[in-house]
Amino acid sequence: MTLLELVVLAGCAVAVVLSGLRWVRVAQREHYLPGSVTRFAARWWRARPESSALAVLSVLAGLSATAWRWPALITAAVVGIGPLGLRVRGTTSQLVWTRRCRKVAALSAALAVVPVLMGGLLGGLGVAAIVAGFTALAVAPLVDLALFALAPLERRLATRFVETAQAKLARIAPSVVAITGSYGKTSTKGYLAHLLAGRFNVLASPKSYNNQAGLARTVNELLSPGTEVLIAEMGTYGPGEIAAMCSWMHPTVSVLTAIGPVHLERFKSLEVTTRAKAEIAGGAAVVVCNVDDPRLAALANELTARGQRVLRASAGSPAPGTPPDVIVRGLAGGLDVEVEGAALGLVELPQGANVAAASNVACALAAAMALGVAPGELLGPLASLPVAENRLARTVSARGVVVLDDTYNANPAGGRLALEELARQGSGGHKVVVTPGMIELGPLQFEENAAFAAAALAVADTLVIVKRTNRSALLAGAAQAGAGRTVVLEGREQAVVWVREHLVGGDAVLYENDLPDHYP
Repeated sequence: MTLLELVVLAGCAVAVVLSGLRWVRVAQREHYLPGSVTRFAARWWRARPESSALAVLSVLAGLSATAWRWPALITAAVVGIGPLGLRVRGTTSQLVWTRRCRKVAALSAALAVVPVLMGGLLGGLGVAAIVAGFTALAVAPLVDLALFALAPLERRLATRFVETAQAKLARIAPSVVAITGSYGKTSTKGYLAHLLAGRFNVLASPKSYNNQAGLARTVNELLSPGTEVLIAEMGTYGPGEIAAMCSWMHPTVSVLTAIGPVHLERFKSLEVTTRAKAEIAGGAAVVVCNVDDPRLAALANELTARGQRVLRASAGSPAPGTPPDVIVRGLAGGLDVEVEGAALGLVELPQGANVAAASNVACALAAAMALGVAPGELLGPLASLPVAENRLARTVSARGVVVLDDTYNANPAGGRLALEELARQGSGGHKVVVTPGMIELGPLQFEENAAFAAAALAVADTLVIVKRTNRSALLAGAAQAGAGRTVVLEGREQAVVWVREHLVGGDAVLYENDLPDHYP
């Protein structure tokens, strides 16, 4: 039996390594949140009937290995290759061996090895082989256990970086504009940086560096003497996080763009979302609120009653109450701007330029005004607003197909705007929507995706569903629509091929959202 048991141990070791690489990459993609890996493992093993069958087989084989050692090799084989579709090497994002990643991988490996060694010491190779089989099954929870164990250490390390950033920020002393919202943060940040560029020396937090560590890194590595305005995007997965960032960044102006069901699986309710986002208002000299959102309109009234200065921004559909200070209405090819009830002017955008949400522009204008820029000075820069990457960007292919790229972090409100833009594209040609649906919507995820599919087929001739995460919800919504046709494909690459084969000049396609490859 010794040779067989050694083979079993070797097979399980290989399986643990392959599985560990998969789940450590998922941990990295999910910002090392404890518990996220096991949650994704459950999604992946349920995503395909074949994967579910393999999962059952691996467990049964592991149990059988208590009597006969060889079934543990079946467990090792399943764990080594599964779940189906989740690759060891990513396609949209590969594993990056950062300091934190190496620590997670090392501790996860130790947690896998120790039980096997203990089994071997107490019961010999036979027990070690049995334990190895069950360890192979538990790699995802072991990675989560490593994340839980390392979290206090990471918090202490983050505190050091934050203290360094706080001291540097106090020394250079720029005005800080903090921006949050369920969506619209990055676009508003880009718009504001553009509007201020000719007047101030501006630094905007790069990419999506919108948590404590990312903002500390922005200050430590990028903030230089002479910077007059720092624009800090702030994201959160729960109450207390934005308050912690504001406690050392001390924003002069705070901006709230929107409240919606994004990350609702973590927040649990929109009321909690609103409270968490509203933390950004504490201590700010001026707060900008998008009052098209009823929750933010109520917050604006509450802040005003507390004596804070509030600038209300709108895209022309404000909630009942105090009139907006800034209104920006999106027109075909331009923007209509109104400040404090008076028309400021019409702004013509370049051919093909597009503003995904006029409320984001209104928030940026209000924030610029809060920093002392006269409204009249902002009309010129408005005409050359940057188009945020993958946010309803419009291009025309060599074959004459209009392509709307709205693949960055879709949400229900943005999805509706994207469908409105698709409806405006030409006439007579075919219209197609390609989507994997929307994620992190908690209990509303099925409902919102079904509603989006039905709305898509009210505009488009064809709905192309990619990946499996929201397939059932999108199919249910398509069935409710009772019009158009539905195509189901495994991934974005196949969808692009399909579009090239079926669309011609005069047609239009909307790519709405794009899930990273750690989603099934």
